[in-house]
Amino acid sequence: MQGDVLIREVGPRDGLQMVRTILPTQQKLDWCRLAVAAGLHAVEVTSFVPAAVIPQFADAEAVAAGALRIDGLDPSALVVNLKGTRRALEAGLRKLTYVISASEAHSAANARRSTDMAIAEYARIREEFDTLFRTGEAELAFGIATAFGCTIQGAVSTERVLRLVDAACELGAEEIMLADTVGYAHPDQVSALFVKARARAAVPLAAHFHDTRGLGLANVLAALQAGVRRFDASLSGLGGCPFAPGATGNIATEDLAYMLEAMGWKTGIDLPALLALQARIRPWLHGERMESAVVRAGLPLTMASEESH
Repeated sequence: MQGDVLIREVGPRDGLQMVRTILPTQQKLDWCRLAVAAGLHAVEVTSFVPAAVIPQFADAEAVAAGALRIDGLDPSALVVNLKGTRRALEAGLRKLTYVISASEAHSAANARRSTDMAIAEYARIREEFDTLFRTGEAELAFGIATAFGCTIQGAVSTERVLRLVDAACELGAEEIMLADTVGYAHPDQVSALFVKARARAAVPLAAHFHDTRGLGLANVLAALQAGVRRFDASLSGLGGCPFAPGATGNIATEDLAYMLEAMGWKTGIDLPALLALQARIRPWLHGERMESAVVRAGLPLTMASEESH
């Protein structure tokens, strides 16, 4: 199991949506610029949601404009409706992820609509994309939140998630992402669901894991074995869903990159530069929960020796 793996840094979006500190636009852009310098070219830079709901993203247009001027950056954003999509496209972004919840209870809390209504909204957004862009000019990913369980509803059936995978395929999604929004997943569950999803989808699959119960990296390994090669992560495990009780941070970008590189996978990430990025950002978010085993323990001498050659 060796080859290329894409790590998408979602700290500037998912990582910031629950923190108390409102970062200035320039610091968000510095985060993106330093991420590129560390080899993280794919970055989810913001979310086009109402500022009244999440004040952190009141500067979404400004962040998008600045991100598009950073050499080497492949910026994307999260959207939850057609209005937000139009804002993102007007800001110049051409890679968006639309998130729909497999849990009816979470869908009502997060987006104030049923899952079927959310599918219909994606269809409207897809129609707009197909009107505006030729194939290859823009990408609209289909993210499935609470794919492994929900802190409001409880269990989410595999059949329900696979129905959403089928809908994503029928509606022309360029990527399908399965998210463990609340950290309920375990490796056997991850492996089984991704194997079934791969059998139905011809487009790339991505994984978005939270480390709420300490199984984030174990779930990455299970997804790798099931053929997944795209993973979301957030610097120092920042993040969580404000509409899912008990949902805590993402898997830490530093820990994910270290594990993959140690196993022989190629991420393109400069680990010392990534740790320097973490040190730069930590003072900006004083008092926030930032956890990374690699930051705490440092890189092993064996890896440091290999990188020096």
